[in-house]
Amino acid sequence: LLTEGLTKTYRMGDVEVQALKGVDFAASPGEFIVILGPSGSGKSTFLNIAGGLDTPTAGDVWFRGDLLTRASEVRLTRYRRDPVGFVFQFYNLVPSLTARENVQLVTEIARNPMRPEEALDLVGLGNRLDHFPAQLPGGGQQPVAIARAIATRPDLLLCDGPTGALDSKAGVLVLEARTKVNEELGTTTLVLAHNVAIRQTAHRVLQ
Repeated sequence: LLTEGLTKTYRMGDVEVQALKGVDFAASPGEFIVILGPSGSGKSTFLNIAGGLDTPTAGDVWFRGDLLTRASEVRLTRYRRDPVGFVFQFYNLVPSLTARENVQLVTEIARNPMRPEEALDLVGLGNRLDHFPAQLPGGGQQPVAIARAIATRPDLLLCDGPTGALDSKAGVLVLEARTKVNEELGTTTLVLAHNVAIRQTAHRVLQ
């Protein structure tokens, strides 16, 4: 993943808000990078553009040599579906489906997916396959979201999750899940965080 001069400006009435200004960034294959910063510093905007969910006002994004900022919507859809996995801040789990069924939602449309059981086992929830999101302890929903994101075997995992808000035991589970995915799958991983404690798990920290 490579960005050059990435800029994003939002217009709110007569006011312009600059979320990103000339961001140059490069992530190597298999790298685990933590991006630290307070709320409102543009972290989520950067992640959304990197994942093809938003477009920059200026600048470019490349992935494996492909220029995404000039790509068609069909190409961007393929990018979001295949090489990229997302863990959103609010998880977006379906409450009426079990952990296994939530992961199956993506494995049914992926080209070379893991079995849902395998993905959930990788994040430490192999014994909770048939639990519903509301039945999972404290931070249990975030590992399900991670399992769903990695079940497609993505090359790039983008995590916008509130690790710092979890209690210590749940937080450790989430950190271990992300680290294990990075190590065992070789997935390039970008994690947004407010909590400096997460820096200990990263190959590189950006602020």
